[in-house]
Amino acid sequence: MKKFLLYGGLVLLLVPVQTTLLPHVAIWDIKPDLGLVVAALIGVLAGELEGLLVGLAIGWILNLYSAGDLWLNLVTTGGAGLFAGLLARQVAEITPTILSGGLLLLSLAGGLVAVLSMKHATVGESLWLMQFVVIPQACFDAVVGAGLLWLLERRFAVPRFGMLDRYS
Repeated sequence: MKKFLLYGGLVLLLVPVQTTLLPHVAIWDIKPDLGLVVAALIGVLAGELEGLLVGLAIGWILNLYSAGDLWLNLVTTGGAGLFAGLLARQVAEITPTILSGGLLLLSLAGGLVAVLSMKHATVGESLWLMQFVVIPQACFDAVVGAGLLWLLERRFAVPRFGMLDRYS
């Protein structure tokens, strides 16, 4: 029950933080996608099922407040939580470097899907969006996710961070 309330509060708190705080920390008008980063962190820390479910909830809430395609954010954020949970299960020790690489790929894939789903964009506009919006945002997402994971590693002793002795 405590996890449910924690995840629910996190999902509901994410929208005000995304809309009020992030415009002040934007670099060249590029803001990180906190929904993607939080879903990936939950996937890494709690597992792929919780990452998927919380990612779907975050994507749904963010879709309610955005003017984009209806299911795009829901699917990409839920997929990010699932992929990060699967990555954490397969890798012996998740470091900020590994998470930042995964977040970079996830954010690039989500941005590519968003650019390709634009109905009236020309090839030149799509390439401009990829070069000046999607790639910088993916890099920003990777840095924010790695920083948050590094802070969580330092602050809390989570057993999922350490390597388990598999041979004893």
